[in-house]
Amino acid sequence: MNFRELLGKKILFFDGGMGTLLQERGLRTGEVPETWNLSHPEAIRQIHKEYLLAGCNVVSANTFGVNAFKCKNLDCTVDELVTAGVRLTKEAIAEVRGECDHPMYSALDIGSIGKLLKPLGEISFDEAYDAFREIVTAGSRAGADLILIETVSDSYEIKAAVLAAKENSDLPVVVTMIFDENGKLLTGGDVASATAMLEGLGVDAIGFNCGLGPEQMKALLPQMTACCSLPIVINPNAGLPVVVNGKTVFNVAPDEFAQSVKTLVEMGASAVGGCCGTTPAHIRRIVECCRDMEIRPVTDKNLTVVSSYNHAVYFARKPLIIGERINPTGKSKFKQALRDHDMEYIYKEGLAQEENGAHILDVNVGLPEIDEPQLMQEAVTGIQSIIDLPLQIDTSDPEAMERGLRYYNGKPMLNSVNGKKESMESVFPIAKKYGALLVCLCLDESGIPETVEGRLQVAEKIIWTAAGYGIPKKDLVMDALVLTISTGKDNANITLETLRRIRYELGLHTVLGVSNISFGLPDRSRINTAFFTMAMNNGLSAGIVNPSSEPMMAAYYSFNALIGEDDQCMEYIAKASSQPADKPAAASAPKAGLTLDEAIVKGLAESAHEATVRLLEQNMDSLTIINEKLIPALDVVGKGFEEKRMFLPQLLMSADAAKASFEAIKAVLSKQGKSSESKGKIVIATVKGDIHDIGKNIVKTLLENYGFDMIDLGKDVDPQRILQTVQEQHVRLVGLSALMTTTVVNMEATIRLLREHGADCRIMVGGAVLTQEYADMIGADFYSRDAMGSVRYANELYEKGEL
Repeated sequence: MNFRELLGKKILFFDGGMGTLLQERGLRTGEVPETWNLSHPEAIRQIHKEYLLAGCNVVSANTFGVNAFKCKNLDCTVDELVTAGVRLTKEAIAEVRGECDHPMYSALDIGSIGKLLKPLGEISFDEAYDAFREIVTAGSRAGADLILIETVSDSYEIKAAVLAAKENSDLPVVVTMIFDENGKLLTGGDVASATAMLEGLGVDAIGFNCGLGPEQMKALLPQMTACCSLPIVINPNAGLPVVVNGKTVFNVAPDEFAQSVKTLVEMGASAVGGCCGTTPAHIRRIVECCRDMEIRPVTDKNLTVVSSYNHAVYFARKPLIIGERINPTGKSKFKQALRDHDMEYIYKEGLAQEENGAHILDVNVGLPEIDEPQLMQEAVTGIQSIIDLPLQIDTSDPEAMERGLRYYNGKPMLNSVNGKKESMESVFPIAKKYGALLVCLCLDESGIPETVEGRLQVAEKIIWTAAGYGIPKKDLVMDALVLTISTGKDNANITLETLRRIRYELGLHTVLGVSNISFGLPDRSRINTAFFTMAMNNGLSAGIVNPSSEPMMAAYYSFNALIGEDDQCMEYIAKASSQPADKPAAASAPKAGLTLDEAIVKGLAESAHEATVRLLEQNMDSLTIINEKLIPALDVVGKGFEEKRMFLPQLLMSADAAKASFEAIKAVLSKQGKSSESKGKIVIATVKGDIHDIGKNIVKTLLENYGFDMIDLGKDVDPQRILQTVQEQHVRLVGLSALMTTTVVNMEATIRLLREHGADCRIMVGGAVLTQEYADMIGADFYSRDAMGSVRYANELYEKGEL
């Protein structure tokens, strides 16, 4: 049987760690493990054989760190390393086949490229995709049985890798991600949002690996089993790393590890294995403990869901609000903003709707005179960089649909398809490919049916046609369509009855563009509000409305309280308290002329620059701007990040806004022949042998904005170079980063070298594989779990006069 046929039917076993085993066999500090596919093939093959003889079903090729960015510094190509890596797994399987009667498969192992994607980082989505495509093409050609995308912590990078795998091979795809103990990816995604996106993209299994031991993963697994309709793969570390005799080791022995993993299987894992620190002995004990266990059946949770990069939104009994304001229809200022490419105007519209209670934002940027596909891509990526709400891609242009969905980070909503044959043939393949939740309009070649039965017939046609494309009912949201009552006295009743029957007879969630009901009538908000309440009472799942309309939102919160979907009426009370009944809401136009602190907190660079210029024109001293406006705003963002109310994309966009403010200040100071004051120099580097610089770059950006002079030595930095820089530049603080277990020993070596030469500096460290205990053992002065911790430490040293 092939891998897909067994997955989720019986328990499967993945292999364990590779890097620590190679170190035992002589892998030198800083040496790239994947080059051993060519230089020491017998060692790689032997490790694979040991795992297979221990009972594992899936051996991962030694290709985890192979990508075009790393190979720039090597004397071999991606194709050579991947081809050799997969070949060695196939050879190992062939050599043990006589001794093993269990199914055995070769996995092409793909890891992170080690860089954030734009707009947060330095490489584009397409560049990441191309790097993954090269790996997939080589691995598929070499004969891999499946693709394992593992140890990834950015949902956008994960999407690029999955699309590369799906579009360039027909192999099964398994994705295991690295979450922290709070259940968050590096870029802020949670278990539910990642699950929604990956199920939509059509991967075969998902799960966790690395970063945590089996005990820590027990706390996260229930979050995934609650929302996941796929087999779950769990590959934990053998506990947390410690240093023993100068080497990184992990502290959970095979017996203890196997007992913990057994519990994970009982909790719902379909496949298990190991990651850092695990050995063939660990896998052997897992197999012995778990091979006769029955796994939990994989069931469809039947959830209708959309997600942003950091959270999922579920369609349920409680209605949702879809903000309608990012749409040029009837909005002359918005149209002009599109013509002028004024993206911040669009972002402000989104921010205003988010603040007023929207759960999802509709995004429509269609005008005849603009390049809609390009602008849709820019709008989607730009909005997602500062707003964490899921988006509804709203367009009738197939190319704009494709661009919007492809570059969207999460599981999107797509508006729309209808019952016309041409529409379904055009839209269904796109929606299926990207896993979109699809808005379906009850109209076809005959137009909008005038009767309830006519609209239901169109809805049923859409349902069974979608099924033929592999799109289930849970990924369809039906729009019963709203026609104004000014042209037909029964229009509202027809829509409401259609709505009710779609929801409760056909079993689909529903959506309506509510305000269409009052078109052509005066004082439209009265009609809209009454109809909105009636629609919700007849099964409306989501209303496309203006969240800035006080009457509409008052009706929404009142309805939720009345149907028991507002515990202790807390949302209603909060809304009523913020908007007294005798004080009408302000107009819904986006706020112009944001203050500097508002612009920085919202991550709007242009507005931050403009606000700074205004303050300077008012003769405010630049130091006052920095200390009383800019830094306090950054502190607000930093606190929100630490309290998990704001996430990495928002943190970095706020940093960009602060940078724009600094540029305005520097321009004035330059004219005056002055320069901005530095708090002190900090050397920052990713240690020798490690090419991952995401964390290092984040810390650098934040520290720069807090006024520190950053000396960035880059990645794969020799300890001697760090020492030399510290001595020549008289630096009092060094920041070291490492992601890989095989390179953290170089962090210790760097610290030891600095100490031996009497460098008068403090050393702070960070990285996914580090812990406070580990940092203490290697002699670091400070361990930071996140970027803001580094900022706090640097500021403390500055305030003490130690920088």
